[in-house]
Amino acid sequence: MHSISFTGGEPLLHADFIKDFLEKYPLTSMLETNGSLPGELAKLTKLVDYVSMDVKLPEHEAVSNWDDLLDQEIKSIKLLIEEGINSYCKVVVHPSTTTETVALIASRIREEIKKTSQMPLIIQPISPLELWKGKTHKLLEISEKAGKHLDVLTIPQVHKLLNLR
Repeated sequence: MHSISFTGGEPLLHADFIKDFLEKYPLTSMLETNGSLPGELAKLTKLVDYVSMDVKLPEHEAVSNWDDLLDQEIKSIKLLIEEGINSYCKVVVHPSTTTETVALIASRIREEIKKTSQMPLIIQPISPLELWKGKTHKLLEISEKAGKHLDVLTIPQVHKLLNLR
Protein backbone atom coordinates (compact mmCIF):
# COMPACT_ATOMS: atom_id res chain seq x y z
CA MET A 1 0.00 0.00 0.00
CA HIS A 2 1.45 3.39 -0.98
CA SER A 3 -1.26 5.81 0.18
CA ILE A 4 -4.56 6.07 2.03
CA SER A 5 -7.64 8.29 1.95
CA PHE A 6 -9.78 8.97 5.01
CA THR A 7 -13.34 9.74 3.97
CA GLY A 8 -16.95 8.83 4.59
CA GLY A 9 -19.14 10.26 7.27
CA GLU A 10 -16.82 12.66 9.06
CA PRO A 11 -13.35 11.17 9.59
CA LEU A 12 -12.37 13.86 12.09
CA LEU A 13 -14.73 12.18 14.55
CA HIS A 14 -11.96 9.56 14.65
CA ALA A 15 -8.96 11.92 14.60
CA ASP A 16 -7.16 10.06 17.40
CA PHE A 17 -7.43 6.77 15.49
CA ILE A 18 -6.21 8.42 12.27
CA LYS A 19 -3.32 10.04 14.16
CA ASP A 20 -2.28 6.72 15.71
CA PHE A 21 -2.61 4.95 12.35
CA LEU A 22 -0.50 7.50 10.45
CA GLU A 23 2.15 7.54 13.16
CA LYS A 24 2.41 3.76 12.89
CA TYR A 25 2.07 3.65 9.07
CA PRO A 26 3.49 6.89 7.62
CA LEU A 27 1.72 6.68 4.27
CA THR A 28 0.92 9.51 1.91
CA SER A 29 -2.58 10.45 3.03
CA MET A 30 -5.63 12.43 2.03
CA LEU A 31 -8.37 13.55 4.37
CA GLU A 32 -11.85 14.46 3.15
CA THR A 33 -13.63 16.53 5.78
CA ASN A 34 -16.43 19.02 6.27
CA GLY A 35 -14.07 21.19 8.32
CA SER A 36 -16.45 21.44 11.26
CA LEU A 37 -13.89 20.23 13.80
CA PRO A 38 -10.78 22.43 13.56
CA GLY A 39 -9.52 21.21 16.95
CA GLU A 40 -9.52 17.62 15.72
CA LEU A 41 -7.98 18.68 12.40
CA ALA A 42 -5.12 20.29 14.35
CA LYS A 43 -4.18 16.83 15.68
CA LEU A 44 -3.44 15.70 12.12
CA THR A 45 -1.68 18.65 10.49
CA LYS A 46 1.78 17.10 10.82
CA LEU A 47 0.59 13.78 9.39
CA VAL A 48 -1.79 14.34 6.47
CA ASP A 49 -0.52 15.37 3.04
CA TYR A 50 -3.72 16.50 1.31
CA VAL A 51 -7.08 17.77 2.51
CA SER A 52 -10.31 18.09 0.58
CA MET A 53 -12.69 20.25 2.59
CA ASP A 54 -16.38 20.46 1.80
CA VAL A 55 -17.95 23.80 2.59
CA LYS A 56 -21.63 23.18 3.24
CA LEU A 57 -24.25 25.54 1.86
CA PRO A 58 -27.18 26.59 4.07
CA GLU A 59 -29.60 24.72 1.79
CA HIS A 60 -27.73 21.45 2.50
CA GLU A 61 -29.32 21.69 5.97
CA ALA A 62 -26.32 19.87 7.43
CA VAL A 63 -26.69 21.70 10.75
CA SER A 64 -29.24 23.88 12.50
CA ASN A 65 -26.87 26.87 12.75
CA TRP A 66 -25.11 27.32 9.42
CA ASP A 67 -23.26 30.49 10.49
CA ASP A 68 -21.51 28.57 13.29
CA LEU A 69 -20.57 25.82 10.83
CA LEU A 70 -19.07 28.36 8.43
CA ASP A 71 -17.08 29.85 11.32
CA GLN A 72 -15.61 26.41 12.07
CA GLU A 73 -14.90 25.76 8.39
CA ILE A 74 -13.03 29.07 8.15
CA LYS A 75 -10.96 28.14 11.23
CA SER A 76 -10.07 24.88 9.49
CA ILE A 77 -9.12 26.69 6.28
CA LYS A 78 -6.86 29.04 8.23
CA LEU A 79 -5.21 26.09 9.95
CA LEU A 80 -4.59 24.27 6.66
CA ILE A 81 -3.01 27.36 5.11
CA GLU A 82 -0.90 28.12 8.19
CA GLU A 83 0.40 24.55 8.23
CA GLY A 84 1.11 24.56 4.49
CA ILE A 85 -1.02 21.50 3.77
CA ASN A 86 -1.96 20.91 0.12
CA SER A 87 -5.69 21.50 0.23
CA TYR A 88 -8.76 22.88 -1.45
CA CYS A 89 -12.31 23.77 -0.55
CA LYS A 90 -15.22 22.27 -2.41
CA VAL A 91 -18.82 23.44 -2.69
CA VAL A 92 -21.41 21.12 -4.22
CA VAL A 93 -24.00 23.23 -6.03
CA HIS A 94 -27.48 22.45 -7.34
CA PRO A 95 -29.27 24.40 -10.07
CA SER A 96 -31.34 25.99 -7.26
CA THR A 97 -28.22 27.21 -5.41
CA THR A 98 -28.16 30.98 -5.40
CA THR A 99 -25.20 32.78 -6.89
CA GLU A 100 -25.30 35.12 -3.89
CA THR A 101 -24.84 32.28 -1.38
CA VAL A 102 -21.66 30.98 -3.01
CA ALA A 103 -20.37 34.53 -3.51
CA LEU A 104 -21.02 35.25 0.18
CA ILE A 105 -18.98 32.21 1.22
CA ALA A 106 -16.12 33.10 -1.13
CA SER A 107 -16.18 36.72 0.05
CA ARG A 108 -16.15 35.73 3.71
CA ILE A 109 -13.21 33.35 3.19
CA ARG A 110 -11.34 36.10 1.32
CA GLU A 111 -12.03 38.69 4.04
CA GLU A 112 -10.90 36.47 6.89
CA ILE A 113 -7.94 34.72 5.31
CA LYS A 114 -5.05 36.64 3.80
CA LYS A 115 -3.36 33.83 1.86
CA THR A 116 -6.41 32.55 -0.02
CA SER A 117 -4.33 32.02 -3.17
CA GLN A 118 -3.16 28.86 -1.42
CA MET A 119 -6.72 27.53 -1.10
CA PRO A 120 -8.65 27.16 -4.36
CA LEU A 121 -12.42 26.79 -4.32
CA ILE A 122 -13.86 23.97 -6.38
CA ILE A 123 -17.42 24.43 -7.56
CA GLN A 124 -18.86 20.97 -8.10
CA PRO A 125 -22.22 20.67 -9.88
CA ILE A 126 -24.41 17.98 -8.37
CA SER A 127 -24.99 14.88 -10.48
CA PRO A 128 -26.57 13.76 -12.66
CA LEU A 129 -25.40 16.46 -15.03
CA GLU A 130 -28.78 16.26 -16.80
CA LEU A 131 -30.05 18.43 -13.94
CA TRP A 132 -27.98 21.23 -15.46
CA LYS A 133 -29.41 20.91 -18.98
CA GLY A 134 -30.34 24.41 -20.10
CA LYS A 135 -28.93 25.84 -16.85
CA THR A 136 -25.19 25.88 -17.48
CA HIS A 137 -25.34 29.69 -17.47
CA LYS A 138 -26.20 29.44 -13.75
CA LEU A 139 -23.09 27.34 -13.09
CA LEU A 140 -20.97 29.87 -14.96
CA GLU A 141 -22.54 32.74 -12.98
CA ILE A 142 -21.79 30.98 -9.68
CA SER A 143 -18.18 30.37 -10.72
CA GLU A 144 -17.75 33.93 -11.99
CA LYS A 145 -19.12 35.54 -8.81
CA ALA A 146 -17.04 33.32 -6.52
CA GLY A 147 -14.04 33.94 -8.78
CA LYS A 148 -14.10 37.62 -7.84
CA HIS A 149 -12.90 36.53 -4.39
CA LEU A 150 -11.03 33.23 -4.79
CA ASP A 151 -9.31 31.08 -7.40
CA VAL A 152 -12.16 28.91 -8.68
CA LEU A 153 -12.22 25.62 -10.56
CA THR A 154 -15.42 23.98 -11.75
CA ILE A 155 -15.15 20.19 -11.72
CA PRO A 156 -17.97 17.63 -12.07
CA GLN A 157 -18.43 14.70 -9.69
CA VAL A 158 -16.13 12.37 -11.63
CA HIS A 159 -17.02 9.31 -9.57
CA LYS A 160 -20.61 9.71 -10.74
CA LEU A 161 -19.55 10.10 -14.38
CA LEU A 162 -17.60 6.84 -14.06
CA ASN A 163 -20.50 5.10 -12.27
CA LEU A 164 -18.42 4.61 -9.12
CA ARG A 165 -19.85 4.86 -5.62
